[in-house]
Amino acid sequence: MRKTLIIKCGTTLPDLVARRGDFEDWFITAGGYEPDEVLVIDVEQDLPLPACTDVAAVIVTGSHTMVTEHQPWSERTARWLSDAVGKLPLLGVCYGHQLLTYALGGTVEDNPSGREMGMVEITPDHAANDDPLLGPLDTPFFAPVSHKQSVRSLPAGATRLAGSVREPHQAFRVGKMAWGLQFHPEFDADISSSYVDYCHADLLAEGQQPQKLKQSCIDSNVGRDILRRFRNLTIEKESKISGSCIKR
Repeated sequence: MRKTLIIKCGTTLPDLVARRGDFEDWFITAGGYEPDEVLVIDVEQDLPLPACTDVAAVIVTGSHTMVTEHQPWSERTARWLSDAVGKLPLLGVCYGHQLLTYALGGTVEDNPSGREMGMVEITPDHAANDDPLLGPLDTPFFAPVSHKQSVRSLPAGATRLAGSVREPHQAFRVGKMAWGLQFHPEFDADISSSYVDYCHADLLAEGQQPQKLKQSCIDSNVGRDILRRFRNLTIEKESKISGSCIKR
């Protein structure tokens, strides 16, 4: 069976790497993946990506880079994503959400309200009711966030799935199996609060309350459930392909 590709768009805070591993480790753990189910490629290190037909699905991680910086590795990854949409299950998270938007012609800019961090209440749209990833969730739900830039306009043909007070595009889908999530399904309370601490001075400068945001960081099964549904969707799709090949 083909593997799920995790496109790693950089690395996290040194303290978190030492204690909790890096971006890819959080997805592997929360998603319930076995080590031999995934292929991790760090595109920030200019490592080449495989043909999208050679992998079962793709997850695009967050990053400390901004999409609007137009780094060469990011631009190459955007072109890869634009070709992959519609060919395999695809999930972009935070930076990955924004990069998918940019790759498909939407716009990404600084959020005029400043950083969104901690846990926020997210309200799904009616379009999310029968969505494979968001449909089973309670309405509304709470999820961790940590971002400065936002999707300001969705790509043509995209379906908005959820939003929050300060972020209208918390989730969207393109076609039947490509999703962007601004919130972080791979975060837990420890990771979320670590990022609030890291951005403490910037949050104060924006008139926000870091201590209150840190207190909002709690563990939740919402993200884990989303990532495991994505994994199951991938397994089901691969099983159908394998069964079709056997029948031939």
